[in-house]
Amino acid sequence: MTELFSEDEVVTTVTRLTRRQLVTFIEDGAVKPQKATGGYVFGRIDIARLELLCDLTEDLELDKEALGVVVSLIDQLHAARQEIAVLVRAIDLLPPETQATLMSDLKRP
Repeated sequence: MTELFSEDEVVTTVTRLTRRQLVTFIEDGAVKPQKATGGYVFGRIDIARLELLCDLTEDLELDKEALGVVVSLIDQLHAARQEIAVLVRAIDLLPPETQATLMSDLKRP
């Protein structure tokens, strides 16, 4: 079961986050909460992302543009890792001789 947090709970949980920052992060698309009847609701992954956004803006003093670039790169890296995991699972399903051929081909310059 997914635990969901209200906007008030998020601002309380992410101690360095202000309500204005939260609104800005949502408007900029840096965090994409679910819409609910009383506003937005956030999952644990959103909380972690907001913590990271606070780290990047406060500790590393990234401006809006730099933050967008860094977040985009992090998202691309995450997507690439997911794609690699799918490939690894697919390779694991291949017959051993096909796996060996594939691994040999991958090692060639």
